[in-house]
Amino acid sequence: MTPPVGRSAVRRSGQIIRRESRAYLVLNVSAYGLVVLGFAIGLVFPGLTDARMSAMEADGTAGLVTRLVSSPALFALTILAVNVLRLSLLTIVLPSLVVPFAGLAIFGAWAVQTGITLVPSTGEGWVALIPHSVTLLIELQAYVLLLLGSFLLGKYWLRPGAAGAERHRDGYRRGLQQLGTLAVPALALLVIGAAWEAASLRYLVHPLSQWLLAP
Repeated sequence: MTPPVGRSAVRRSGQIIRRESRAYLVLNVSAYGLVVLGFAIGLVFPGLTDARMSAMEADGTAGLVTRLVSSPALFALTILAVNVLRLSLLTIVLPSLVVPFAGLAIFGAWAVQTGITLVPSTGEGWVALIPHSVTLLIELQAYVLLLLGSFLLGKYWLRPGAAGAERHRDGYRRGLQQLGTLAVPALALLVIGAAWEAASLRYLVHPLSQWLLAP
């Protein structure tokens, strides 16, 4: 009996991760580490966080979150769309399809910027960071899988011999296959992350704030 496509892709993703365990570890440390670095920068220079929040208010992002948070299902779909289209495709995948490893560099800048944005300015903001940390763990892991796929694409593109190929276009094709395989569990993690983020902001932050910030 042929296994379902999703289950097969997850199994093959596990094989890729085991084979490329060193690159996978480095990408994990880099992704989470850059967010932590950005958070530390935001703590030291709060003006940078204020500037990021002002920019989000100016472009309508903050207002959109406020309007959607009361509707968890719609909020989750919006989060998923942003994470898939803007962050996964436009930030990581598409640049890497044109320039080897470009998505890794662009994501690194986004990770630092995100860390700066996450620095809370109120007590309730610090409470919200508790469930949001889980969101960050889940979603960053999805991006790490895409980063690994983009890394392999660039590696096989420039060094087709590493993929057992002779021509660069064959290495590129093999890299695309690896990226496509890793994209399946990445998408599953983004769905889980979006659902958790929407539900936690709607149902957890307020009671947690009342409990932890009560006089």
